[in-house]
Amino acid sequence: MYCYDFPRPSVTVDIVLFTDEYPHPQVLLIRRKNPPFKGLWALPGGFLEMDESLDEAALRELYEETDISNVLLTQIGVFGNPDRDPRGRVITVVYFGIAESEKQHIAIAGSDASEVAWFPTLDLPHIAFDHSEIIHTALKRLK
Repeated sequence: MYCYDFPRPSVTVDIVLFTDEYPHPQVLLIRRKNPPFKGLWALPGGFLEMDESLDEAALRELYEETDISNVLLTQIGVFGNPDRDPRGRVITVVYFGIAESEKQHIAIAGSDASEVAWFPTLDLPHIAFDHSEIIHTALKRLK
């Protein structure tokens, strides 16, 4: 096994899932069950496992935290501010999707989410990490 001279950051995926309501969609958020930011709202997402692709991680995290599957997700960017996560150096790959049916609007909290809910993009709660910035970037992409 090769030993690297440089520290390696962790990699996460975050998912911005909007409803198909135009011109003011809602966005799906989870209430964090664990620190950091326990009790705050955040985007569904989590750490990449060593044996999965980024796309697989995004679909897995969305399903584990919200019970939503069969959504087309598109990678829209990478966020890597050094202080974006208090646990250490974490780079996130962001995915974007649209819940196009009533069935996909039904979400059930699971994994490390204590609650899940849809929020109007014009009236978002206080959000953990840099997820407000991520949502605003995704909204620009939506338009």
